[in-house]
Amino acid sequence: MSDFPKGDLMAGKRGLIMGVANKNSIAWSIAQQLRAQGAELAFTYLNESMERRVRPLAESVDAPLILECDVTQDTQMDGAFATIAEKWGSLDFLVHSIAFTDRTELEGSFVEGTTRQNFKDTMDISAFSFVDAANRASKLMSEGGSMVTLTYLGSERTIPNYNVMGVAKAALEASTRYIARDLGPAGLRVNAISAGPIKTLAAAGISSGRHMFSFNRNASPLRQDTDPKGVAGAALYLLSDLGASCTGEVLHVDAGFHIVGMPDEEAMVD
Repeated sequence: MSDFPKGDLMAGKRGLIMGVANKNSIAWSIAQQLRAQGAELAFTYLNESMERRVRPLAESVDAPLILECDVTQDTQMDGAFATIAEKWGSLDFLVHSIAFTDRTELEGSFVEGTTRQNFKDTMDISAFSFVDAANRASKLMSEGGSMVTLTYLGSERTIPNYNVMGVAKAALEASTRYIARDLGPAGLRVNAISAGPIKTLAAAGISSGRHMFSFNRNASPLRQDTDPKGVAGAALYLLSDLGASCTGEVLHVDAGFHIVGMPDEEAMVD
């Protein structure tokens, strides 16, 4: 918490964080930033194994609600949001940072190596889960609110060994725009953050990760790795009143890498 400046931008606001895996998760950086600015947080975790990682983190930021929730199970989604409704009555914001695919299908050819079942599973967990969570959360946001999901540049451009996850992230970004359209009249803002490569549990599943990190760092205008604090700051902007009038956006936080058409020659060296 000491690494995040304290303030009151989120004072009096309550929100749900979905997708913390460990202390290196982007969602955890966002949670710390929001808590430092006065937010009260609830967390979900996938299963008993993940609870052992998530619960100590959630308790360190005084989270009163730490809920089991497999987003592929309607009964667990029902239970998690029913508990929030019972205990809090309302929500002010939602952070969605959930994605999954079979790692073996991230290597080699996308067109030859993607199975029907994993395509379905990847889309369900990585894209539809945001649609479902947004629908449920919106019912608890009668006074307005904001939602943020996490995406990556592989949704817009081909990235080696990203394959079906890139397609799922493209669906996630399109879903963000449609959710923003549907929920906008109720005063709800819905945005996505396209973060550059960060050393998270998810990034560890990409076999060309070392090259990806060095290439992004060398080719970006800032010549630096993406800072999780920068992503957390962007989330604070979008989730707080500072982000008024901003909805349906995909905000890139990647040291400027996304603007580069052809990198300088030195960027081609690992």
